[in-house]
Amino acid sequence: MLRRRTFLAGSIAAAAALAGCAPDPVAELVEEDGAVTTTHEYGDDPAQVCDLILPPGEQRGTVILVHGGFWQAGYDRSLEDAVAADLVADGYAVWNVDYRGVGAGGGHPATFTDVAAAVDLLATVGPEAGVAIDRVAIVGHSAGGHLALWAAGRHLLPADAPGANPALSPIAACSQAGVNDLVTAQAESVGGGAVASILGISPDEPVPAELAATTSPQQMVPLGVPQLIVTGDADVLVPPWLSEDYAPVATAAGDDVTLEVVAGEDHFAHLDPGSGSWARVRAWLIDVIG
Repeated sequence: MLRRRTFLAGSIAAAAALAGCAPDPVAELVEEDGAVTTTHEYGDDPAQVCDLILPPGEQRGTVILVHGGFWQAGYDRSLEDAVAADLVADGYAVWNVDYRGVGAGGGHPATFTDVAAAVDLLATVGPEAGVAIDRVAIVGHSAGGHLALWAAGRHLLPADAPGANPALSPIAACSQAGVNDLVTAQAESVGGGAVASILGISPDEPVPAELAATTSPQQMVPLGVPQLIVTGDADVLVPPWLSEDYAPVATAAGDDVTLEVVAGEDHFAHLDPGSGSWARVRAWLIDVIG
């Protein structure tokens, strides 16, 4: 079994800074334990890339990771490196995706089509690299939690909607402190103007129903896949009620949803492999993909 390493950041800015200057846990796995990492492009922009990280030896399954940052430019997939290394250390193949954020070519529909293209690229890269793509779960943090649920529900989108007609559909999805309901998050100014910025609407404008139906997981349910919705009760950036409200709505629509509210943990505990929040994700992954 490969060694696990722990990482904890106190804010999005701190997380980004630490990701840039702290020892790289993925690089350590490659150098010391024989993990293999390759980077794959799905577009011309520097953000349109994914890292495939493979454990040495037998693989348990595949996990797609989607980073957060309120959909804004300036944050990248390195925020997921610590939990990615933890998964690889336990035998999972990891597909760590990046995408264009608002302010650097992102927004609607670009951020959505980027995530869709990133997920679909695994359908090609995976088999070529010996990765099974029939047992793939997707896990996202914060804005990435929203995108993870959205990506898991792409098969429901109208044929002309951005991100429709997936080449790969995850069999399970986890939202960690996710902005799971864009309609209410916009109405309550969660993240300031973050929801407005990703959808391209004004800060005081309600999310149009037709836009919510193709972008907001709570308005898309049932997604048709098992879901873990996990949050910390000390989260002051993405309020826990966004998770607590989403779970019963999705369950009532027919989805298999597990809600975990972790006492005493904040928004960034999800990036720490030693946290209670991450322990919930690890246990759930064993249940859904092995």
